[in-house]
Amino acid sequence: MLTQERRERIIEIIEKEGSVKTTKLIKLFDVSVETIRRDMEYLEKQGLLKRVYGGAVLKKPNTLDKIYFSKRESEYKEEKKEIAAIAVRYIEEGESIALNDSTTNTEIARELKKSFSNLTIITNSLMIANELLGVEGFTVILTGGVLNHKEMAFYGDLAEDILSNFIVNKAFLGVTGISLNRGVMDYSIEEVKMQRKMMDMSQEVIILADSSKIDNVSLVKLADIDEVNLIITDSKLDQKVLNKYQKSGIEIVNS
Repeated sequence: MLTQERRERIIEIIEKEGSVKTTKLIKLFDVSVETIRRDMEYLEKQGLLKRVYGGAVLKKPNTLDKIYFSKRESEYKEEKKEIAAIAVRYIEEGESIALNDSTTNTEIARELKKSFSNLTIITNSLMIANELLGVEGFTVILTGGVLNHKEMAFYGDLAEDILSNFIVNKAFLGVTGISLNRGVMDYSIEEVKMQRKMMDMSQEVIILADSSKIDNVSLVKLADIDEVNLIITDSKLDQKVLNKYQKSGIEIVNS
């Protein structure tokens, strides 16, 4: 069993039972106490469990753990630019696309201005709408709804209802976690609800995630991995991880 698969199984056990003993994991996986200790240290750093004497317990979600847009925008900038450059290859002139409020999609918006003259873009992101402001030939549809000032994006029933009126060629969705076993994930329920609406209104779904988010878990499940058409990441993705996904029939590109 690969390390990431073992760690995902540990989380599944803790989510089901609320806690787990180190001795149980050692017997279950037939590994050393040092291996389980490293797994728990890693998962604790990811905010997925809390180590206690003799084992670990499920960490209760804390809304303060979420990293807001202004902070995320400064992280992994080169990887996001790389993903954006790949993503625009999957867009054709005249198409309609949906972009959720991810920092990677903000980079895509910048690329769109360089590469296209006729597009329809639907988004719930103020940052993306502002980036595309004044581009002749672009039809930009901003959802409206309840404004989240920290995310600079709209959420809620009104935003979701507006999305229900459209059908687009492709949705590009930035997420915070992708796992073969657990699917595609993100941090908050309100974001996942918007992403789900964008999936439902789109003929093709393309997931965007830098390499640190591949084979990693997040808080709220968006979809099973077989519900997406393509995953785009960056060139830093470990080749073993890339091979694992491709062998599982998942289309993932990083160059």
